[in-house]
Amino acid sequence: MSAPPLHLAVELDGVPFADLPAAVAAAEAAGFALVTLADSPLPPASGERIEAGVRAAYLARRTSRIGLAPALPVTTTEPFHLATQLASLDHASGGRAAWVVAAPNGADELATIGRTPLDAAGLRREAEDVIRVARLLWDSWEDDAIIRDVASGRFLDADRVHHVNFEGVTFSVSGPLITTRPPQGQVVVIVPHALGLDAFADVVLVEDPSEAVEEGPLVFAEVRSYPAGPAGLGHLSGAVHGVRLHPRSLEEFAALAAEFGPGRPVAGPTLRDTLGLPRPVNAFQEA
Repeated sequence: MSAPPLHLAVELDGVPFADLPAAVAAAEAAGFALVTLADSPLPPASGERIEAGVRAAYLARRTSRIGLAPALPVTTTEPFHLATQLASLDHASGGRAAWVVAAPNGADELATIGRTPLDAAGLRREAEDVIRVARLLWDSWEDDAIIRDVASGRFLDADRVHHVNFEGVTFSVSGPLITTRPPQGQVVVIVPHALGLDAFADVVLVEDPSEAVEEGPLVFAEVRSYPAGPAGLGHLSGAVHGVRLHPRSLEEFAALAAEFGPGRPVAGPTLRDTLGLPRPVNAFQEA
């Protein structure tokens, strides 16, 4: 029995904002599962800077099937705001939001918010805390918390909205979130394997497909060169669930979309559906 087709993701870092809608539309038409949008606390050399979450929100109503995954940093973003931004993106896109967990830790990067670099253990702990509290906040509204009972005049069942009361090492969050639960239940969490947080991921990004990854999440291999087109990825079939391509230019991406895309399965309606991930049970409801 042959392995299922690899899911395709593409990083569109460096694509000028004016060209971004056309590039994402091309990825969607080619059957890519998702696009990722890199970011940094520091301004790029080009001088053009629109935050990745804002770019994803802009694309949410200009696309219909493809997943949208901004890289949002755990070290320079307030966790409550990060969780809210991602939940809002999931609502705006109809359930196609994902989050590439970024952990910038350079002196210049952290100086933008008056912090100093963390040691390896501190960085991992910070990233774990932010992922944990984001997941709790997305569950802080149960699916049936909004009741809209005209007869009784009740709009909300307050017993189904929860304070998370999270205490991390460097921050605390009471909650609940200021938006209802995301359409996917949980935004798809994409974590680089190097962070050592596979257990908290829906998708793990690996540089080397032979790297050992904890059982459970999907595994996407980072692919940065394409010497033999799609045939050159044959050795990855069955070893990983997908790949993330890193084109160096719009022209290279157009060629990759034309070469890799034909025959891809239809995606959607949510990113979890596309990736074959279940909709998680609400942690508070389960409790």
